Amino acid sequence: METYKLHAAQPILATKLYIPSPRPNRVPRPRLTARLSVGPHPIAAVTLISAPAGFGKTTLVSEWVNDLRVMIDDLRLDGAKESQIVNPKSKIVNRVAWLSLDEGDNDLARFLAYLVAALQTVAPHVGVGALNLLQSSSPQSLPVEAILTDLL
Repeated sequence: METYKLHAAQPILATKLYIPSPRPNRVPRPRLTARLSVGPHPIAAVTLISAPAGFGKTTLVSEWVNDLRVMIDDLRLDGAKESQIVNPKSKIVNRVAWLSLDEGDNDLARFLAYLVAALQTVAPHVGVGALNLLQSSSPQSLPVEAILTDLL
């Protein structure tokens, strides 16, 4: 298992940064995946899915990302030009930052370290300043505003 060290005392488990493969026995939810594809706003860069544990959030989003990636790959195999494939939604889908959290991640410094690690899987240069701030600060005196500003 890969680990990354982003904060002095906190190794990052790489498995929390992997998009799970859709389960073979899942119940397809085409209405919900279609709704995710359209989004609440045409230029929304972030989608938040919130529901209690066990309601299928992870299954839904991993299915949605997988379906869009398969569609994009099929278009490429059919000879579509990149300009015909790459629209704002497919660009986003090709650069999904995934972060699985649990109750053990209920700590601001730990959460921010994981958030930076997730973002760096799709854009390695993102969060370099935030990472430096995380590593040079104690968990009790995190410069949260500066860290979040760097991530913007």
